[in-house]
Amino acid sequence: MDKQDIREAVWDELEESGEARFPYPPHGRIPNFNGASDAADRLSTIGAWQDAAVIKSNPDSPQLPVRRAALRTGKTIYMAVPRLKNEKCFLRLDPDEIDDINHATTIGGSAEVGVPVSPDEMEPIDLIVSGSVAGSTAGDRIGKGEGYSDLEFAILRECGLVDDDTTVVSTVHECQVYDDLGGGDAHDVPLDEIVTPERRIRVESDRSKPTGIAWGLLSKERIEEIPILKRLQQNST
Repeated sequence: MDKQDIREAVWDELEESGEARFPYPPHGRIPNFNGASDAADRLSTIGAWQDAAVIKSNPDSPQLPVRRAALRTGKTIYMAVPRLKNEKCFLRLDPDEIDDINHATTIGGSAEVGVPVSPDEMEPIDLIVSGSVAGSTAGDRIGKGEGYSDLEFAILRECGLVDDDTTVVSTVHECQVYDDLGGGDAHDVPLDEIVTPERRIRVESDRSKPTGIAWGLLSKERIEEIPILKRLQQNST
């Protein structure tokens, strides 16, 4: 199966099994699932989580319990602005500046109370939480197919905020875990850990994380529509 076939298979299984949770349908998105809170609880037992003071998280519903747990334990969260459309392309959620954690960790709430920042205003990231449609025990990850998660990592790497030692984790339902997803491309960010409601999977892989932005894979149009890419490209010439 190709990546889209795998996406469709995961979305179908979550829907048909009754394991999908709001928002419905799961198709076309990072799917929410029954047990997302349990997966977040399991993630909180991992050393990389406990040691992290600063995390980057995706904004999707299945990772909402993760974001809430992060703020409740004093961690600062960075979330990307949708489609990286602003020069200040990340939102900072600082637990010392937030009164209502439940509201602040929703998509709408983060847009209201999050502080817009550019990468040069950010702290180094200790841990990345990625949403996934599927992940493999070899560390491969499949997202929605738009490529923003990998691009966000590349931007942060270009700015010196992440490196090969930055742990990347994903919380998913068991049906989203595959033994083999066919391997990743050089610009794909491999997972170090996968956490489900039932188990923790330590990935055994020798794949390196991307070292920066793969400019040759970006169209002129995409660079033009993302301000931080325009600036970084200008600075590199």
